[in-house]
Amino acid sequence: MGDYSETITVAVPPERLFSYLADVQNLPAYLPRLTSVRPHDGDKVTVTAHIDPADAPEQDVTSEAWIHVVEDGRSLEWGAPGPHDYHGRLHVAGGDDAGTSRLTVEMHTERTEGEQVDHGLDEALAGIKNAVESAER
Repeated sequence: MGDYSETITVAVPPERLFSYLADVQNLPAYLPRLTSVRPHDGDKVTVTAHIDPADAPEQDVTSEAWIHVVEDGRSLEWGAPGPHDYHGRLHVAGGDDAGTSRLTVEMHTERTEGEQVDHGLDEALAGIKNAVESAER
C-alpha cells in the first residue's frame, strides 16, 4: 500500500493550467501511454493505453475510470476500479513568481512497487509541464 505526492512548478498561470487539466481530452498529450480518452456519463471516462508489460506481450488495454473536476479549489480527483484501489487528487495553486503555478499530485494505490510509482508520477508531472507550457507558446 502506498501514498505518494509530488509537486512541480509550471510556467503558466494557475487558471490556464487548471483549465487545460480540467479538459480530459488533453490527457493523451501528457500521459504518453494513453492513446484515447472518451468521457461519458458525467465524470466517467473510458481510456485506452498502449502498454508493454515485462511479463506479457505489448498490447492496448481499455478500462473505465472517473475524473471529478472541483472548480472551487482548482482540483481534480480521479480513480479507477480494480484490485489496486488506484485514486488520487491533483491541485493547482499559484506559484512563487507571477505567471507560474504549483502543481501537486497526490496518489494512493495498493501496488507495492514504490519506485515504479514514483517514476510514473515524475513522468506524468514532466508530461503535464511540457504539454501545457508548449500549448501556451
